[in-house]
Amino acid sequence: MAEHAPAPDVTSEEQGKDPTAALLELLDLSSADGAQTDEEIFVGASARQPSRRVFGGQVLAQSLIAAMRTVEPSRDVHSMHAYFLRAGDADQPITFGVQRLRDGRSFSARRTHAYQNGVPILSMIASFQEPDDGIVHQDTMPTDIPDPESLPSTAELLGGFDHPVARAWAFERPFDIRHIDAPLYVANEGSREARNAVWMRSLAPMPDDPDLHRAALAYASDYTLLESILRPHGLSWIQPGMSVASLDHAMWWHRPVRVDDWLLYVQSSPSASGARGLAAGRIYNRRGELVASVAQEGMVRIPPA
Repeated sequence: MAEHAPAPDVTSEEQGKDPTAALLELLDLSSADGAQTDEEIFVGASARQPSRRVFGGQVLAQSLIAAMRTVEPSRDVHSMHAYFLRAGDADQPITFGVQRLRDGRSFSARRTHAYQNGVPILSMIASFQEPDDGIVHQDTMPTDIPDPESLPSTAELLGGFDHPVARAWAFERPFDIRHIDAPLYVANEGSREARNAVWMRSLAPMPDDPDLHRAALAYASDYTLLESILRPHGLSWIQPGMSVASLDHAMWWHRPVRVDDWLLYVQSSPSASGARGLAAGRIYNRRGELVASVAQEGMVRIPPA
């Protein structure tokens, strides 16, 4: 399971590091000196976390990059389905093993396992497609949404707190996240509907590599999705004794996307029961194009009243 723990602790050496450059380093997997079994092997670093558990979005993005390395460049990822099997140790690198499940005339399928200590922490299957034409429609982007420039950034909301978690969320994340409703960082003071929405974009420009943008979008898609589950129950991220973890993650890329342009991430939760909640998200660019859809089930445990 991927824990939604506080952001990485920040050392004095790391405070000056560009968060976008740090993200690109995470996505720059090595080829493990050509090591290969029945899988093609890649190795990636981990970003530090105070709980020592790897951020789920990081493993998703790195697993995608590993799979992309084995597919013809003309074929773009259009979907992935992943299960978080174990908590990853953020103090250790991660080994990624990719199996080539199928290469057809139009589609390719890959299975990626992310390993630590010889056991998988994540299992993912991704599908890739040659460009093609066909029918076109999409859900309409909401129109009653304020512009991102009119909303406070996380740095403005949390930058004044003298706490390592607040400083990390404010200054060390590679994405600028701006909540439409009141954020859940320290309190739940907004709507009690099972909905959430944020604007997001990378803090700095990204290279002109479409695969990097798709992987970075997977990374960012894990930030706030479960907040749609917390809102109707009056819960915030600092609820005493609460435990939240991602169980699985599915994503579909519909159209080309750049994560260094503002993206609207609209989220909702249709159900919560059995200490689990389901959340769904739609990601639009500023032109109103639906670029991706996301679904995730998360564990949410709170102490008995």
